[in-house]
Amino acid sequence: MIPVVLAAVLSRATRRKQEDFQKEALPHMDILYNYALRTTGNVEDARDLLQETYLKAYRFWDKYEKGTNIRAWLFRIMKNSYINRYRKESKEPDKVDYGDVENFYNSVRAEYKDTNDLQEKLYRNLLGDEVANALESLPEDFRTVVILCDIEGLTYEEIAEFIDRPIGTVRSRLHRGRKLLQAKLLDYARKQGIAPND
Repeated sequence: MIPVVLAAVLSRATRRKQEDFQKEALPHMDILYNYALRTTGNVEDARDLLQETYLKAYRFWDKYEKGTNIRAWLFRIMKNSYINRYRKESKEPDKVDYGDVENFYNSVRAEYKDTNDLQEKLYRNLLGDEVANALESLPEDFRTVVILCDIEGLTYEEIAEFIDRPIGTVRSRLHRGRKLLQAKLLDYARKQGIAPND
């Protein structure tokens, strides 16, 4: 009798955990994917990072304090996962996959890369190559706050929680990042007729 009651209680608790997780965490999946894509620069790596983030978030859901900033908590998990993955990959020797070697000729022969990823197409079309390249060339600390604020629309408080720095640091990095972007894109802005020619 007791194992049946215990199983019912556990299944209710599991169901409640799933419902809470879906309601609180899943609405932020798009913004996390966008950041993962910009961070990794690769669709497959971005998907892997997003999946890893959500698996860890679900696994440690009992550690999340309800009522606190869920988006910042998820970003922190993603950031730590990315850093851990980078450290692990930098310590491992390079590996060669036979499948990659086998398909090398076909990939080199292809004249263009056709992607069906709407997010990637919109990102490229929205920013243009010059802007995307300028953004990618920023130092990581500046690039992170510029992307999170100006592209993803996070508040200073959310960014501060994500990068684990005071709001003043966020404002400073955002200001400096924007100034660097402005300098890098001055010629492009002149060609587009956005900035006057001196």
